[in-house]
Amino acid sequence: MLPPRILTLASPSTRKHARAAAALALGLSATAVAGAAAADEGSSWGLGVAAFSAQQPYPGSSRENKVLPLISYENQYVRVFGPVAEFKAYSADLGGGQRLDLRVVGKYDFSGYEPGDAPILNGMRERKDSFWAGGKVTWRTGLVDVSAEVLADVGGKSKGRRANLSLEKNWRIGEHFMLTPRVSAAWVDKKYVDYYYGVAADEVRAGRAAYTGNSGVNAELGLRGAYFIDAHHSMFLDLGVSKLSKKIKDSPLVDRSSVNRVGLGYLYRF
Repeated sequence: MLPPRILTLASPSTRKHARAAAALALGLSATAVAGAAAADEGSSWGLGVAAFSAQQPYPGSSRENKVLPLISYENQYVRVFGPVAEFKAYSADLGGGQRLDLRVVGKYDFSGYEPGDAPILNGMRERKDSFWAGGKVTWRTGLVDVSAEVLADVGGKSKGRRANLSLEKNWRIGEHFMLTPRVSAAWVDKKYVDYYYGVAADEVRAGRAAYTGNSGVNAELGLRGAYFIDAHHSMFLDLGVSKLSKKIKDSPLVDRSSVNRVGLGYLYRF
């Protein structure tokens, strides 16, 4: 059984920072801090704190900066990290150091926004966060971990679909360091892009034309690093840059072709 991931907790008053919080939690969800801990058959908990800074794609928006508490939990049936819960449906040893894992995934997505989040959004209707569910399969080849995920908006806000394909590799450096580079491609369908980045006819303003979104693929490069102080204490760093799809970049609500984030934190594992 793999060790626990990271869960980000925030009070309702931190909603304006929720997208950045979710980005950090997801970015750290497979961090080497958890990934290198020893496996066990019981439940496992961890507590910590993380600071992050995330760029937003809207013109006139500033970086979102926040410090939040962290909690991790995992047992042999479920893993919870940030806004994500994974139920361990199936796992098989393929031999030769290879393994196949199948998970049922539930994920709260923070793509929504309020009109006051950026000047370009003034006069727009609120776009709401939603709950997504689906499946994820991970093939651990021994050289690289290959993951594919397919999700649907079961919360009914965008009624969209999306899929993600990612590759990552853990590099252990001595006893105390680990680096994990990653690359991923995330497909989002027309309904998702139109709901979160489209502009309806009654939302048109000077400098904000009507826009109907279409499906596209976002790409991300990232790097996670961990320093293991001892069996209980560890520090971690997560860096990520996402290149937005053309259909998102073409939206009048967006003035960037890419966004980035950085997170730094500490975790104590019991």
